Amino acid sequence: MTTAAEPADLTDAVDPGTADGAVPADRPPIRIGGEAETIRTLTTAVAGGALPDVFVSGGQLVHLSRVSGPALTDHVTAQPAALPVQADPLTASALAFLLAHHAYVHRLKKDKETGETVEVEASPTKTALSAVLSSRYWPGVRPLNGIVGSPVLRPDGTLIQTAGYDPTTGLYYAPTAPMPPVPTHPTAQEVADAKSFLLDRLLCDFPFVAPADRANHLALLLAPILRPYLACLTPFGLISATTQSSGKTLLAEIPGYIYGCKNLVWRKGDDSELEKSVTSALHSSSPIMLWDNIAEGTIVSSAVLAQLLTSPQWSARMLGSSGAGFTATNNRLWLATGNNIRLGGDMATRTVLVRLDPNDPHPDQRDQAAFGIPHLDNWLKSPTNRVTVLRHLLILVMDWINAGAPRSGHTMRQFTTWAGASGGLLAHHGIDGFLDNLTEMREADDEDAEWVAFLARWHELNHDRPMTSRQLRQQAEIDIIDNQPVDRWEGTFITDEQGRIPSTKSIGRTLTGHIGRWHGDYVIRSAMDTHAKARVFWTETRTQDHHQTTDDQADGDHDPADQPDLWQ
Repeated sequence: MTTAAEPADLTDAVDPGTADGAVPADRPPIRIGGEAETIRTLTTAVAGGALPDVFVSGGQLVHLSRVSGPALTDHVTAQPAALPVQADPLTASALAFLLAHHAYVHRLKKDKETGETVEVEASPTKTALSAVLSSRYWPGVRPLNGIVGSPVLRPDGTLIQTAGYDPTTGLYYAPTAPMPPVPTHPTAQEVADAKSFLLDRLLCDFPFVAPADRANHLALLLAPILRPYLACLTPFGLISATTQSSGKTLLAEIPGYIYGCKNLVWRKGDDSELEKSVTSALHSSSPIMLWDNIAEGTIVSSAVLAQLLTSPQWSARMLGSSGAGFTATNNRLWLATGNNIRLGGDMATRTVLVRLDPNDPHPDQRDQAAFGIPHLDNWLKSPTNRVTVLRHLLILVMDWINAGAPRSGHTMRQFTTWAGASGGLLAHHGIDGFLDNLTEMREADDEDAEWVAFLARWHELNHDRPMTSRQLRQQAEIDIIDNQPVDRWEGTFITDEQGRIPSTKSIGRTLTGHIGRWHGDYVIRSAMDTHAKARVFWTETRTQDHHQTTDDQADGDHDPADQPDLWQ
């Protein structure tokens, strides 16, 4: 099997020294003394570069080292589970290890027999080592902004292709397989071949519902390459299929194979466990984070995930700990797969949807021998084949850069920079449909659909007349007409987690949280009623004159006394 290329400037973690135990001449001498002197001396030595492959990240010293053993590969999928190097926070014991192998740390000691002062190799105390590491300011140490396993774009549009540390970006390029140079000015034929390979071979047999789904997946596939260039967040990628064996896992594994992937466990409705899972995942250097095969019909609605997707930095809540906690840069691509997955909360506006529908009762029995790439799952296990896919992606990127990196007019909440660049890149290559399935995305938002139904019925019953939460609660009660129960809301009134009508106070809090937020063609407006001394709510539609309605409310035209039929 082909081995990963050696990073250019990564040193061995252990220097075996000389055969007779003498100190090699190239080890920098560090003389220590009392505790205070030792702290000052070691701080100066570390800041001056006495230790190899020590960087600073978020104010914390980290050590970059190669990883030994089979941990580089997930033996279940045979895909890269981690990059060939990793950055670990420098602890007191790790600092002592590095000093012992890469420096000559010594103190002066008087020989009892001769009375002469001699040098004696020594190891600093744990207290001194911990004191050195307590500093958060290391101006002389190289910053480490991340580790990448594939070529990526610098902010100036040039490509990182040399293994090792890149001073311009602060990224460390550790290729997972030997990568031939990518042309910075690809020919028209190379561009045509790259596009044909990706569309007509790699992705041609996935049962995408529409061109938007294929275009969206390509945009997600290109995201890790573009991220350093764009310096922006990337939305959540959801691959949802109508049935099993549709190819959703394999589709998500393509970026995992290329860039390196960490598989996560989705715990439905448990944001506390999700927070722990995210924190643990961010200790890994894997660029792709994947929740694979979420339970069918799951509603992905998580405040933790929504916050993660729009936060450049992730800070863990270290409950019960007096330490500083854990902080990491959120520079990963977060993906999930599942059958008939729905969205809730704020996730619909932070998600790129990729849909698969084989329209086949037995999709697992399709003849893969006739596919563009037969048995793609096995094909991708070869490092040479993964490099082929990556090279074609990079050629499309470089051709787009040479054309001036045109942007499209796509907007997407906190991800407009990514959307405009991705849409421009795809349009440059004649790939249509990017983000054209936003309507389907809204339909996948179960919570929003429930609010649309609730507000539509509210407007049908009450038009734009103001109501207190108490009156709404009363209106939600089941009436008995001709000995038959009648629900005026026809089952659309909002409910709590137990499926019951909320209390008056809960309704008020819930409605207040949705003031001014559009659900479909409806929006909730609110004001304080001077007569009732209570907050009132009403609905408006897009076809109404919003300004007139608001002015009327401010002038008191929505006075309860003028509408006795409503306030009885």
